[in-house]
Amino acid sequence: MCGVNDTALAEQIAGLEVDLDAVEETVDIELQPEPLFERNGHKVSKSPWGPDDEIGRLNWVTPDSVGAIMSRLNGTKVFDLSVEYWSGMPSWTEAGDPPFSIWMTHTPSGSILDGRSGYGPEIHKEYAYSGDSISMYTHCGTHIDTLNHMGYYETFWNGWTQDEHLGSMVWTKGGTDRYPPIIARGVLLDVAAMHGVDILEPHYEIDSKDIQETARRQGTELRKGDVVLLRTGRMNMWPSIDYLSASPGINVDGARWLCEETGAMCIAGDNIGLEPQPYYGQYAPVHCYMFATAGAQIIEVCNMQEIAAEEVYEFAFLGFPMHIRGATGAPMPSVAVPLR
Repeated sequence: MCGVNDTALAEQIAGLEVDLDAVEETVDIELQPEPLFERNGHKVSKSPWGPDDEIGRLNWVTPDSVGAIMSRLNGTKVFDLSVEYWSGMPSWTEAGDPPFSIWMTHTPSGSILDGRSGYGPEIHKEYAYSGDSISMYTHCGTHIDTLNHMGYYETFWNGWTQDEHLGSMVWTKGGTDRYPPIIARGVLLDVAAMHGVDILEPHYEIDSKDIQETARRQGTELRKGDVVLLRTGRMNMWPSIDYLSASPGINVDGARWLCEETGAMCIAGDNIGLEPQPYYGQYAPVHCYMFATAGAQIIEVCNMQEIAAEEVYEFAFLGFPMHIRGATGAPMPSVAVPLR
């Protein structure tokens, strides 16, 4: 009998070992990709979508996923999440980047006087002509950051390096020319309202507990593939120049929880840089984690005031990044449409 029992016990143990192996295989490598290297607590990841991948989690935008969300559109209202652009608008110039500027290149009377169009003055007395030009940092206004924007130790998502992938003027990898329209389920987490304030205090760090408590109070379910909008209330200060300074925002703990536990596709903030500023001994740690480790994009300067006022916490997010080859960021007009 002992031999029989020993055999049965051995079979049970073998069964347990198989179950443990199965548990290990359930780790979602799209949420926690394999590292190319790790150093000083930082990880640069290999894309689970292959060596040619340039868009990271935006691979989750598929015809099926788009069809599923578009079939649920309410359509009775559209919330504009974008800000206006004008000369003098708040924009990131701290590191010497140019502000948004616009100027006329042709005016109706000037077209008559200077003949720059190639047509005579009599033509332009009848056919008035005006035109203009703009100059801006690509991380200005409502915009998306790309995966080539920041990384660790001069290495970026999927192993990009400047020696191999940076040309004379732009990256050969990661520009928004490869980005699809971002159409997905969106959720608003109104962290400011959860704390009972109009605006989170300067430098406030939104962590995983803040996110979970906000979702719980709102009754909001977080799902893989979501575009998660985090409201700090900072847009209450727009367009004052003070909007730019001492910003609250999400910290690495909060970003890691959203990316690795719930499967956020993108994280959007209503502040200038998503994470708290200044950085205090680091440089954009949330940016570097999301791009190099998680392969997830950031959306900044997202106007959530109207959608928060109406307490619409689930919606279709539609973002249309400007297609700029090799860019580290691009303006992205964005809207939210309630769901049926």
